[in-house]
Amino acid sequence: MFRIRDSVVRGLAACCLSALGAVAHAQAVRLVELTAGFHRIEAEVVATQEARAKGLMHRTSMPVNRGMLFVFDESGQHCMWMRNTLIPLAVAFLDDQGRIVNVEEMQPRTENNHCAAKPVRYALEMNGGWFKSRGLGAGTVIGGIARK
Repeated sequence: MFRIRDSVVRGLAACCLSALGAVAHAQAVRLVELTAGFHRIEAEVVATQEARAKGLMHRTSMPVNRGMLFVFDESGQHCMWMRNTLIPLAVAFLDDQGRIVNVEEMQPRTENNHCAAKPVRYALEMNGGWFKSRGLGAGTVIGGIARK
C-alpha cells in the first residue's frame, strides 16, 4: 500500500510540475495587436533565436485572426520553413515600416525555403490563405509593428 501511495504522489507531483510549466510558457508569450486595413490580428511575438527556430511547430490549429510575428535582430533576406509544423501557413515578409514585401504560402511538414524578396525586419505567419482571402499583399502596411 505504501508503494501505491508513493507512486500516486510522484504522479501527482509530475502532473503539477507539467501544468506549472505550461502556465509559465503561456505567461511568457507576449501578444501584440496588429492591424491590416480593418482586420485585427493578435500576434505572438518571437524575438529570440530559440523562439524563432521553434515558431509554430507542433501546433494542430490556430485561431483565425491569430498569428506569430517574427522579429529579427536586423534586416535581411530572411527565410522560413515548415519543419514539424502541422498546419498550412502564409507568411508575410515586412520591411522596417511594417509594409508587406511579399507573401508566401507554406505547406505543412515541408523543408522548402520561403524567403523575403528583399531585406526585411519582420515576418508575420498566419493561417494558410489568410492574406490572399483578404486581398492583402505587397505594399499593404501592417499597423502596430512599432509596438513589437
